[in-house]
Amino acid sequence: MERALATHGRVDVLVNNMGGVRLRLGGFLATSYEEFEWAMQMNFFSALRATRAAVTQMVKQPGGGAVVNIRSVNAFVQPDGGTIDHGAAKAAMLNLNKSLAQELGPKRIRVNAISPGPVSTDLWLGTDGVAQTVAKAMGTDADTARAKVIAGIGGLVTGRVTTPEEVPTLAVMLASPRTGNVTGSNFVIDGGLVKTF
Repeated sequence: MERALATHGRVDVLVNNMGGVRLRLGGFLATSYEEFEWAMQMNFFSALRATRAAVTQMVKQPGGGAVVNIRSVNAFVQPDGGTIDHGAAKAAMLNLNKSLAQELGPKRIRVNAISPGPVSTDLWLGTDGVAQTVAKAMGTDADTARAKVIAGIGGLVTGRVTTPEEVPTLAVMLASPRTGNVTGSNFVIDGGLVKTF
């Protein structure tokens, strides 16, 4: 924040795109307190700290600002125990997102979230990504594992995972004045994976 202020004199937009997941193939009882704590630090507290720093500046400046939190469909869809700690941390941030929107709206600070499903990044497709990790556990190849995981969580009606470019495109729109009356919302970008409202 200090660097942004030194360069631009104000902070207009914060996009919290920090996070990580470690698959917990042993389920809840095999996931330690330390692993839950890691997930909370990585996926909740990192965004909380950045948000506090940005909002501290935004409340002082004319025009407020916008915060966009990149979350995950795991915040509200938990198909298995494989991402139980990750889902809990993302749900905490999604809840905070709504609370902050209510508190900061009168100060002209908008707070929204984007919840992607599978995205074609290293998290899903990399050497130590979801597909490879599940493939090793299943004794199969990564493509078969990826197809089974996606089918097991409801399938993608578009027939493809989200591209890395689609998520920031939505973030730019939410940060812009074109969506100036949108706050407290969560936008799902998941190829039709989530079948409920």
